[in-house]
Amino acid sequence: MLVTFLDIVIAGLLLGGLYALIAMGLSLQYGVARVLNISHGEFIMLGALTTWAFYTAFDINPLAALAICGPLAFILGFIIHRTLYKRLLNSSGSLALFEGNSMLASFGLMFIVQNLALMFWGPEIRGYSYLAFPVDLAGAVFGANRLVTLGFAILIGLTFYFFLTRTRIGKAIRAAAQDPAAAGIMGVDINNVLAICFGLGAAMAAIAGMLISMSYPVHTGMGLEYTIIAIIVVVLGGLGSIPGSFIGGLLLGLIGSIVTYFEPGLALAAYYVIFILLLLVKPTGLMGKS
Repeated sequence: MLVTFLDIVIAGLLLGGLYALIAMGLSLQYGVARVLNISHGEFIMLGALTTWAFYTAFDINPLAALAICGPLAFILGFIIHRTLYKRLLNSSGSLALFEGNSMLASFGLMFIVQNLALMFWGPEIRGYSYLAFPVDLAGAVFGANRLVTLGFAILIGLTFYFFLTRTRIGKAIRAAAQDPAAAGIMGVDINNVLAICFGLGAAMAAIAGMLISMSYPVHTGMGLEYTIIAIIVVVLGGLGSIPGSFIGGLLLGLIGSIVTYFEPGLALAAYYVIFILLLLVKPTGLMGKS
């Protein structure tokens, strides 16, 4: 009984760590930049397949790929916001109109990135073996790669939280999230902050993709499922709340682990049920503001 309990809880935390990291990036993009980025999962896919390519073609350690995938995704996200979403923001008559237009644009971006990746990598499912040896935790056995993934997800999440709360850029981001107009009056370069937020969200997605590739098969069509999960976690934690996304990701991972133990095919359906119930009962989420 104890082994089963540990197996469910630890497996849930392992999965939840990835969900938390994925959702924190989307929460930043929507909570500050006001872009509900439907293409978020495609950055996860790019990070995963790029890590796979680095490891299989050049024997670059997947953990070392973090230093490559993260910055490249940040630059790509920064450029996309400055060239696409900034123009949409300037041309939209209101914030509500911008949110609708930006979501439609992100749908287009999703298909563009997905098809470019399909042309480059093809539709095949790919994977590699890295730190795949078993580790026994009080009778519950897990791959070392999954434990390393959880450790990195928590470390990156905490580092990002301290970045937001302890640095000047982080304080500017939080100010822009609370009141963009007042932040602009106080000297914050809003356009630059919004682009940084979108770039950071893309970087966290790519890093999550790197971690996913260490434990799961990857392919060019994997992005949409992770985007849906990220949206559910963001709603669960509270729109725009970074700590809420972290807690929500861990909680959703635990719920998924419990459901998977009884019926593996119902995990994603359980996520949708939670999503609908939240919208009906507590649309602000666990840590969202009313």
